Amino acid sequence: QVQLVESGGGLVQAGGSLRLSCAASGNIASSNTMGWYRQAPGKQRELVARIHRGESSPKYADSLKGRFTISRDNAENTVYLQMNALKPEDTAVYYCNLALTTWPYNDYWGRGTQVTVSS
Repeated sequence: QVQLVESGGGLVQAGGSLRLSCAASGNIASSNTMGWYRQAPGKQRELVARIHRGESSPKYADSLKGRFTISRDNAENTVYLQMNALKPEDTAVYYCNLALTTWPYNDYWGRGTQVTVSS
């Protein structure tokens, strides 16, 4: 089993920055993608960014390119999300995800961390 624990959420004013962290533990297959999704009230969960263990080209939601940066520490099985120039519309619960890219292709989720951006 795999556990994901997020940290770093909170309340910030518009224009501010936050850094989210997600540490994975357990039986983690080496071929995986780690990433962040978010869900605002009344909206569907959406991809923020994800990065494969062996890739140097992360994938971002088009609307977030340039403000958010994802990175990972493979030795620590940790993924980070640096969020800059935050806007009130970035307010959401941010979820960490680890997806295996080989069989059995399991998907794991953290419990989420609240990010609130005040105007």
